[in-house]
Amino acid sequence: MTPSRQDKTRRKPSGGKPQAKPDRPRKGPRSAARGDEPSGHRPAEKQSERRSRQPEPQWIALRSGDRPAERVPSILQSGCADGFHLIDSGHGLKLEQYGDYRIVRPEAQALWPPLLEEKIWANADAIFTGDTDEDGMGRWRFPKGALGETWPLRIMDIDFLGRFTAFRHVGVFPEQVAHWLWMRDTLERTSGRSTNPPKVLNLFGYTGVASLVAAAAGAEVTHVDASKKAIGWARENQALSGLNDRPIRWICDDAMKFIEREERRGNHYDIILTDPPKFGRGPSGEVWQLFEHLPKMLDLCRAILKPDALGFVLTAYSIRASFYSVHELMMETMRGFGGTVESGELVMREAGLSGNEPGRALSTSLYARWLPQ
Repeated sequence: MTPSRQDKTRRKPSGGKPQAKPDRPRKGPRSAARGDEPSGHRPAEKQSERRSRQPEPQWIALRSGDRPAERVPSILQSGCADGFHLIDSGHGLKLEQYGDYRIVRPEAQALWPPLLEEKIWANADAIFTGDTDEDGMGRWRFPKGALGETWPLRIMDIDFLGRFTAFRHVGVFPEQVAHWLWMRDTLERTSGRSTNPPKVLNLFGYTGVASLVAAAAGAEVTHVDASKKAIGWARENQALSGLNDRPIRWICDDAMKFIEREERRGNHYDIILTDPPKFGRGPSGEVWQLFEHLPKMLDLCRAILKPDALGFVLTAYSIRASFYSVHELMMETMRGFGGTVESGELVMREAGLSGNEPGRALSTSLYARWLPQ
């Protein structure tokens, strides 16, 4: 969560196509470094201050038993989802449709030229800009006039609120629809096999869309996030979706402390989703560093998976890692547990203005997913 400089010069790309938008950051955010303020830990101090207090890696011991089967690389693609689609991308930017709004945001991995003309990009309703460095704070510009703080969105039959945050995010990460579809199908397929509903744990749960998908599919959900703001937003989304009667525990807590307590209590889950940020702080100042704490976190998650669990999903927004890094970590975490680990990247595919014109694939994050078979 580091702030970025901005290059306000306008240049024309090769091929005669104009720059996608003015005020383009010289160095956009790492697409794989989400860094939003309610992502499970609060954003913290400047990078120089962080370096002075780097935590020691929390290494884990080698487990006994055979490693799971594996499927690599596995690319999970999310396309259009109700009111969302990726329209175009290029020159470090992406043009997206979120409900009624067209939005331009930085996207460092969009290295190619945009397909659509500059006038289409310039006609966006909201453009994220500002003095930012990677995943730091910035500001929104509204070329057509001021917009409301929130607006209604819908994905997978879940109604929720979009919101223009200072960390460029709008309340949902649609690339994860691929995971949510798998989870919904799995829960619906296994419903009725037991008198008790399946239990889902959503760590770093952000605004609760995944939790609401799970609850709508019949699960008993525990949603954990370190941000009170995110929990409040998630509760708003629950009411908007008409799911107030569903069993969801909204817990504002440090993720590591919570799963440590769950292990001591002997609580177990059928599905665990974990979507940790690169860096953050818990509600009491607890420090989270992805590369230092991830092995221990996955080890604790394994300890609270049921022996006949339905799945375990890790999404990693960090360009510094290879998907093979999270794959091998998940393979070792699940050694002796059976099943299969599949790992790779989550991608969004451009769909043009109409939403049905398949275009280029934009990589958004790494993932590793354990499945029972």
